[in-house]
Amino acid sequence: MNELFDLSGQVALVTGTSRGLGQYFARALARAGADIAMTSRDKSKLAAFAAEIEALGRKTFAAELDVRDHASIQAAVAAVERHFGKIDILVNNAGCNIRKPALDVTWDDWNTVLDTNLRGTFFVAQAVARGMIQRGYGRMINIGSVTSVSGYAGLAPYGASRGGTKQLTMSLADDWGKHGVTVNCLAPGWFKTAQNKVLYENAAWVEYLTDRIPVKRPGRPDDLDGAVVFLASESSRYITGQTLLVDGGITTGATKATV
Repeated sequence: MNELFDLSGQVALVTGTSRGLGQYFARALARAGADIAMTSRDKSKLAAFAAEIEALGRKTFAAELDVRDHASIQAAVAAVERHFGKIDILVNNAGCNIRKPALDVTWDDWNTVLDTNLRGTFFVAQAVARGMIQRGYGRMINIGSVTSVSGYAGLAPYGASRGGTKQLTMSLADDWGKHGVTVNCLAPGWFKTAQNKVLYENAAWVEYLTDRIPVKRPGRPDDLDGAVVFLASESSRYITGQTLLVDGGITTGATKATV
């Protein structure tokens, strides 16, 4: 493997790995050589995935983590650091969505999404950064979304949280760059996940979406592999505070369609 993309000997903490894109991020990093710390609110849900990563020849550690609970964040990060001795890479992936028309969003809906996607992202990053700063090295990848830069009906709290993630990334990059820690935002476009799978059951909607994407298809999870390894590796050492959109070009605005 090209040494610029080789993660051998490094430890990656990937939050939200009980399903979905979090597992794809962890697989990609493991294939590049990293050992994996994985998290879920229910640690028992990680056993099968841990076995899969270990079959690749990597070491794993599973921790319970609720990113809406500050004590849980502190305890999970401390447990990973005790087990592996360090965290070199953080993929801040845990998140949620509540899809509703703006007039129907409740106070609790807003708090659930923002507390998970934005407050949780910040406090996980803060907890991990303490060790990274002491060691003078770290790669942080905050997971955003196409909604970090574009607005969509029915996604007001989610879009606000992901736009906030983009801004947060730039601020943390400026804070921690002098300590050898880079902070970037990886922003997937339209990928089928557990959160939005109901949309993909609507053939008309998928056709409409596909027509709007310049490469003419929704994303496949492995389309993100190269991006996450790049941002986690030595190859991105002079890149920080940036948002990398992996969206098939939908945010270019080049393709217009009507329903």
